[in-house]
Amino acid sequence: MRIGLIADTHIPESRPQLWPQVFDAFDGVDAILHAGDIHELFVVDQLAEVAPLWVARGDGEDGSGGRPVQPEHALVRYTWRVDLGGVDIGLIHDLPMPPRPPDYTVARWVERHFEGNAPDLIVYGDTHVEAIEVHDGVLCVNPGSPTYPHQLNTQLGTIGFLDIEDGVATPTVWRLTEDGIEPFDWDTWPRPW
Repeated sequence: MRIGLIADTHIPESRPQLWPQVFDAFDGVDAILHAGDIHELFVVDQLAEVAPLWVARGDGEDGSGGRPVQPEHALVRYTWRVDLGGVDIGLIHDLPMPPRPPDYTVARWVERHFEGNAPDLIVYGDTHVEAIEVHDGVLCVNPGSPTYPHQLNTQLGTIGFLDIEDGVATPTVWRLTEDGIEPFDWDTWPRPW
């Protein structure tokens, strides 16, 4: 099973539409998880045409920065918990990264948003910075932003994938290019931006 991961698209603030490379990359995935800050909900409908979709409601959908408050949508919630391929996945927009104990920790967010029962992994966004880390015993995955990588101006950024085989999830991050996508080079981070 392959799951597309995306966050912080900021449409139409970043650009009028998602990059076509995103749709090409997600063609054929089994599901898509969007970790919030979509802004305009037509993006939800576009992604839902590609694959089954779950979306975390971000602060941008709630009017932060003077943006219009977006209406409720059946595929958008503050927190999701889904089982995909035998992996218990939490989806949320904001996760305390980097953690700042004692109050701003993954364990505290698990207590608040997942009733104290940690999922196998949490997909999150908000920072616009790609990350694959384990905190408080939970695999935490941020695909970065395809439109505003590292909070920079509009440019080709990153997306992610979660490959699940025999109940084991392997996350990866990919950089959008003019021609498609390529594996993200962690050794050159934060370059090539």
